[in-house]
Amino acid sequence: MPVAGFGVTLRSFFRPTVTEQYPTTPANIQPRYHGRHQLNRYADGLEKCIGCELCAWACPADAIYVEADSNTPDHQMSPGERYGRVYQINYLRCIFCGLCIEACPTRALTMTNEIELAGPTREGLIYEKHDLLAPMEEGMLAAPHPMVEGTTDTEYYKGDVIKATQEQRAWVRAHRPDDETLGQDRPKPSEFTPDVDADAPEPVGLEIFAKHTDQGGNP
Repeated sequence: MPVAGFGVTLRSFFRPTVTEQYPTTPANIQPRYHGRHQLNRYADGLEKCIGCELCAWACPADAIYVEADSNTPDHQMSPGERYGRVYQINYLRCIFCGLCIEACPTRALTMTNEIELAGPTREGLIYEKHDLLAPMEEGMLAAPHPMVEGTTDTEYYKGDVIKATQEQRAWVRAHRPDDETLGQDRPKPSEFTPDVDADAPEPVGLEIFAKHTDQGGNP
């Protein structure tokens, strides 16, 4: 009788059942699983995307939309001439085939192993550029800022840039002093030192605040 084909079924029939407890416990995702996309940065914080649109052309599901713009000395977002000003991925269409990351010439677009992409609205599944950008790491400065002095986009592509330089930090500090990525290099706010009459009792708390805001402090 042709029962050999049932061998796998019979061997598995008496094995214990294994049930994945997701989402109660995290799913066992393989490191190279193709999940949510990520737009990567260089080690100094400049974006890798140059707005070439090759990923959009390679996508068989027409799920990617890119608009490029030109870099300027005062608005350098990526090495070279252009950057991706608008970047959208429609996860209602994406089939996670990975052709987009194969087409990217700068390794700007990669895929993470994040699988939790469900949402209550259709609009929420259209990811914008800020949703896809990789988080800032130590040593990075948020773009825009100039390239490392004396380098071209070739040095960036080769991986010669390993972190943001002091010249780049000085530029960001001059143009965006409140930028959180400056860390300890952020300018310190001037200390509040009210003028107090030496013969008058030392004012405290609300009296100092009222005096210097002209809202009824002691003369």
